[in-house]
Amino acid sequence: MPFVKAFLGDATLSTSVRSLTKRINIPVTSNSPPGLIAASKEDPWSKAGKYSLGWVYFSIIILVVTSLIRLYHLWTDKIRRALHKEEAEKTSESSSPDTDYEMENLPTGNSTRKFFPRSGVLPEPHVPKEESALSSVAPLNNALALVRWVFYRPIPVLRYKKRQIVFPSLGVVVIVSAALAFVTMYCFIPQPYYYQSIRFGSPPLAIRAGMIAVAMIPWIVALSMKANMVAMLTGIGHERLNVLHRWGGYICLFLSLIHTIPFYVTPVWDHGGLTVFKSYFPRNYYVYGTGVAALVPLIFLCLHSLPILRRKMYELFVALHVPVAIVYLGMLFWHCHNYLTSWDYLFATVAIWLISYCIRLFFLNWTNPRRFSWLIGEEAAITILPENAVKVTIPTQVKWRPGQYVYLRMPGISVFENHPFTIASLCSDDFPSDYGEQYRDMTLVFRPFGGFTRKALDAAIEKGPYKTYRAFIDGPYGGMQRDLAAFDTVVLFAGGSGITAIVSQLLDLIKKMRDGKAVTKNVHVVWALKRPETMEWFKEELKICRDYAPPETVQCQFFITATKRHQPGTNSQPATPSRPVSDILHNKINETFQGIASKRNSALIRDEAGGDAEKERELRRENEDSITNLPQPYFAPPPKAHVRNKPNFQLHIPAPSDPRIQNGGNFDFGFPSTPTMLQKNLMRFAFLPTVSVKKGGWRTEYGRPDIPFMLRGISREFGRRTCVFVCGPPSMRIDVATTVAKLQSKVWGNANIDEIFLHTENYAI
Repeated sequence: MPFVKAFLGDATLSTSVRSLTKRINIPVTSNSPPGLIAASKEDPWSKAGKYSLGWVYFSIIILVVTSLIRLYHLWTDKIRRALHKEEAEKTSESSSPDTDYEMENLPTGNSTRKFFPRSGVLPEPHVPKEESALSSVAPLNNALALVRWVFYRPIPVLRYKKRQIVFPSLGVVVIVSAALAFVTMYCFIPQPYYYQSIRFGSPPLAIRAGMIAVAMIPWIVALSMKANMVAMLTGIGHERLNVLHRWGGYICLFLSLIHTIPFYVTPVWDHGGLTVFKSYFPRNYYVYGTGVAALVPLIFLCLHSLPILRRKMYELFVALHVPVAIVYLGMLFWHCHNYLTSWDYLFATVAIWLISYCIRLFFLNWTNPRRFSWLIGEEAAITILPENAVKVTIPTQVKWRPGQYVYLRMPGISVFENHPFTIASLCSDDFPSDYGEQYRDMTLVFRPFGGFTRKALDAAIEKGPYKTYRAFIDGPYGGMQRDLAAFDTVVLFAGGSGITAIVSQLLDLIKKMRDGKAVTKNVHVVWALKRPETMEWFKEELKICRDYAPPETVQCQFFITATKRHQPGTNSQPATPSRPVSDILHNKINETFQGIASKRNSALIRDEAGGDAEKERELRRENEDSITNLPQPYFAPPPKAHVRNKPNFQLHIPAPSDPRIQNGGNFDFGFPSTPTMLQKNLMRFAFLPTVSVKKGGWRTEYGRPDIPFMLRGISREFGRRTCVFVCGPPSMRIDVATTVAKLQSKVWGNANIDEIFLHTENYAI
């Protein structure tokens, strides 16, 4: 019997310890000291889970408000386009009436029956219906204009010598500040901060901060994923949500330090607390070991994500960030030990992580077994454009929207590097690919700086344009969620290579305007670039825009900001360093994928031939010749100029009777070959307002655009709804955003203007 009692006593003690480890507080009994009884009534441990719920409610409110604003915009845009389509159908019907119209004695004007039907009631004049009461709520539009008047204003860039600090948007600053203020007050306003003794339990301040920090983890991880529910609900791309991910991590570190410090202010080894702790946790390791194990990886994650370090060691950042984050999550499971509701949030984090990665499989071009790119990627070609720009052409079955971007990995150039690039081409039946009916040419254009982009340029120079590579695509992501075709006026600003985010938008918009599917009546394009050679990047696309746009609808202004031009006979290509060791590895990997693709081609050819030897030989010859359909290269002027073969675009739209088209291929953008002295002086005094451009004209000028002056002038022609789209360097984005913020006053003062919307794209993507 004594043995049984001892066994039962040990079992009871074990159960008590397990219960204690889930609560980590000191149980209150009739023999407890007064301080412990008071501690159990002041902010008791059992109710500390409410602090984590407070953060959840705060986040859900922001998510719901943002989602409702997006739904309102989508709703109004669809209604406006539907009304426009309805008006277009009415106009087409009234253009061919059933009854004829009489025009008697037209020169004298004496006929009382002129332009009137012979019988019936006189028709009332038809006024086009541009807006519906459902699509235009004046109080809501005024409220949105007020919000934009405040939040479109950017924070000035801080410059110190050659360094500059670019702040996030004011909206991000407000959200982060509100979150920081909320968690700080939620930690420090409730009382008490500490109990009378550490023997009575963990400091309440530490518990509050710890629970809020744990509740933030699922949101931080969700904001970091490329495919996440937050982006789907709000329409905000993950590249924009990433700034909230970083600042959420910094706030989590702030809360973790608040959680840590009280345990050192009232250490467990004071006032006999260590004796109480060891009576419940008889373990031989450092008391705060699990907390330190979780805090160290969090500090590393926050420090190496600082912009100054991330830019200098980007490849190292990409390689270490996710593995260290996994270690941090594992340490949190160990540290939290299922106290209160902590593991609920950690399991939610794991679920979000796994679901996001599963969704991301649908964004990869090599994970669909029904496609030819299954496990081996697509075939891609690299060509060199003027100004040493790199153009990657990928015939693919992936679908994308204008303005979206993809992450590109090319093992033949770099095995581990995966970089985002904006798609410059349009995914449309009007631009078919020579690769096949189900394929569209995805075009990526970028300037080489370092890392992958420099390696791509070197590979193109060394191996020529006829070398093909395997390309693995992750995407598309991002892009403008609203439809440009739902705006009456569209203004597009581009700086340098920022034109890549605008070309596809412009082509798509003009196509919809020609098809009568766009409300847009005026389009203004402003492109600032250093040298005119850069225009060659998208010469064909811009020519299509000018030739096929409805008359008097598109105005383009090009600004050349540098007078220095490449002289004939000088080589613009840089010296190419040799990479013998890496080339062997990259070539081996690329040839492996190419070999698999070749075997698949052979299998498909045999199946297609069906035993016919002659047909099989013909199909194999076609397969060998298919490489000639890839884009042709651009060579530097020496030793011999090379005439580029223009892509065979087949835009199936009837060409208008415009004398501009009669010029054939001579498309010079309207600028002289050499800047005059006046134009050079304009470049020195760039603040001078630009020369006005005739309506409907395309013009190139030397100098920097005065963006505020131009926008104020264009604003006189704004329709009911206007979209301003900008992709360029920070200075250009700041000028555009500041001016658009000031123009929001037109929404309040003019009943014919409902909205002035701004969309900015990151210059680096």
